[in-house]
This record gives sequence, C-alpha cells and structure tokens, in this order.
Amino acid sequence: THNNAQLTRETKIIAITILAEARGEGQGGMYAVGAVIAQRAFERKRTPTEVCLKKWQFSCWNGKQLKDLEYLLKVPQGKYAIALAKNIKLLSRDFVGYANHYHNNKIKLPYWAKGQKPVKTIGNHIFYKL
Repeated sequence: THNNAQLTRETKIIAITILAEARGEGQGGMYAVGAVIAQRAFERKRTPTEVCLKKWQFSCWNGKQLKDLEYLLKVPQGKYAIALAKNIKLLSRDFVGYANHYHNNKIKLPYWAKGQKPVKTIGNHIFYKL
C-alpha cells in the first residue's frame, strides 16, 4: 500500500474527483475525466482544484469535505488517479475532443446537454464541448 500522507491537498482533491466520477470506467475513462478538469481549468483560468470544488460541478463534493472522501484514494484505481492528478496539466485535452462537460449515459439527459452534439463517448460517459 502506498502512503497518501505526503500528497498535497491539490493532488488529493483532483484524484478523488477522478475516482468518484470514473473509478469504474477503466484507465481511459479516468483519464477522460482528468482531461475535462484540465480543459475547464484552461478555459476558465482557474486551478484544477478550483474547478473540482466549484459548487454543483462534481456531485461527489456536494456537501462533502476532503476527509469524507479520502478513503477513495485507497481503492485499487487510486494509484492511477493520483498519477493523473499530479500530471493534470500535461494530460491531452484532445483525448476528449477538448470537451468541458460530460454526463453518464445512465442518467436522464441533463438540461445543458439538450440539443448539443457530443464530441466523444468513452465508456459510460458522453462528452461535450459547450
């Protein structure tokens, strides 16, 4: 087991967001969520941490604190998510077609996706550039 104590708060927040959103989606799906975080940070001139924690962006943070979600770093996919988080600025945003939004195809179409053409589908996630 790896020790998560030495990780920065930033790395933890980004890795947890990736895990909460896509730990069941394989490495491609996790990379894709990381790429969306990177794209939003780039477009909005925000840090990836600010992007992750912005209200109503990623449901895992609704009413939750870091300490509530830190257990996710211990799942088998944690190591990969941490690597993505540490290299967030180097991820290929092209991998998701520069998408800045996505949703799970198992849910009802979100209001923002109506009439929008997806740029990519990776696993259960459908990606859009809005």
